[in-house]
Amino acid sequence: TSEERRPILLSSPPTNFFFVHRHTTTITTTMASNTTTKLVRSILSRHHAATTTGRREFSAMVTTSEEFPGLPATSPSGASASKASVTTLSNGLTVVSETAAATSTISLTFPGAGSSSESSSESGAALANKYLSFKSGAGLSSALILRTLENDGATPFTAVDKSSATVGYTASKDKALRLLPLLATPSSFEKWDVVQVKKSAALESDASASDVLSTLSDSIFAASYGAYTPFGKSLYGSSATSAGIESFRTKAYVLNGAVLAATGIDDHESFVKAVEEGLSEAAVGDAPAPSADSAFIGSESRIYSPSIGAAHITLAFQGPKGSKALLDIIEQCINLSSEAVSGYTSPATGLVGVYTSSTEGSSATDELCSVVTSVPSADIVTRAKALAKSAALLGVDGADSKTLAGAMASTVLESGSFGYAEVAAAYDSVSVDQVQAAFTAMGASTPSMAAVGDLSSVPYQGSIVGRFS
Repeated sequence: TSEERRPILLSSPPTNFFFVHRHTTTITTTMASNTTTKLVRSILSRHHAATTTGRREFSAMVTTSEEFPGLPATSPSGASASKASVTTLSNGLTVVSETAAATSTISLTFPGAGSSSESSSESGAALANKYLSFKSGAGLSSALILRTLENDGATPFTAVDKSSATVGYTASKDKALRLLPLLATPSSFEKWDVVQVKKSAALESDASASDVLSTLSDSIFAASYGAYTPFGKSLYGSSATSAGIESFRTKAYVLNGAVLAATGIDDHESFVKAVEEGLSEAAVGDAPAPSADSAFIGSESRIYSPSIGAAHITLAFQGPKGSKALLDIIEQCINLSSEAVSGYTSPATGLVGVYTSSTEGSSATDELCSVVTSVPSADIVTRAKALAKSAALLGVDGADSKTLAGAMASTVLESGSFGYAEVAAAYDSVSVDQVQAAFTAMGASTPSMAAVGDLSSVPYQGSIVGRFS
């Protein structure tokens, strides 16, 4: 058990949890001239046709498309269903694309670039490398790379968590392909870039430390797996060295084992050829080794900060691994069980948590224990299954381009395939017995516990362990 007393200055907690001037006159005149020419040609052709058939025709009526070329069709065809295709290249890169999105998001996910893959000398490098993407490399300056993206109307993004990192951009379909090389530009590690990414990582770490839910999330993982284990240590840190940043990127940001997801791609085979050409200079490397499993230890972390005004409490259990669908259904069961309790899960580790906040720490803890030790009924599981499946299918069929690309990448990393039918089948295959068995196992195990805030009425973990047997 570790107990720390320190003030936390907070804003309101986040709602989401765990978590050139043109010569106008010349252009207008030319367009008018072109339109007039088309009109004259149309009239003459109609008059010629009437003459050759022996009929007199003086009408100068033309169709709307002739008078106003470029107008959209008045009866456009309906949207087609999305079709997904997956190809694994000889360099180990898996390419997944779909056809229906109106814009193109292209993302490159590196499964070995999360903080759990850091060595002891690379602490903080995963977060720092998040900011090193789209920086100087391959003879291109950071300014040129960003200007190229901006000129083509692309919106770049980067993300990192404990298990992986993602680099990508969203752009119009006609511009997306030519920006591909910028996804994996070999970094030149310019001193000014490295200095800047260290500052950016430090700022994000400071923001995380002042956020109660982020602090709570870090605490529960540390209490569950140990603060110095791959999944127990925090993603956030400002201690990354230049050598650590470079060595981590060299080993983790490689094509072998990565997944490139793209939306709004009409021709998958042509796109695959464009990927092979566009990323021909990117590092291939070795496929990342799976992160070592962190054993669940079920300990406790308490951070006393009465200025928060309430206690934020979470209990966590080692849940089933290898099935995101099962974890999603378990999370929905928790959400349906109590209005005051929220569930959250970690597909990377199988961790299942329950969270609440209250000024009455003792009763809030009782509620958390009750939710986990009560096996949900078949009706609750059926409802939870429908909710989890609907949310997953919405991420496939109704999400924005960026969210869809993320869902594609995560599904391919888990199962090797992607599609509406495959996602639905994953949830359909989960039985009521599986869900109830997971709750039974959690209810008979020792939980980890983390609490942040005014802890004057929050019981210690040791006093609640007896409720789980």
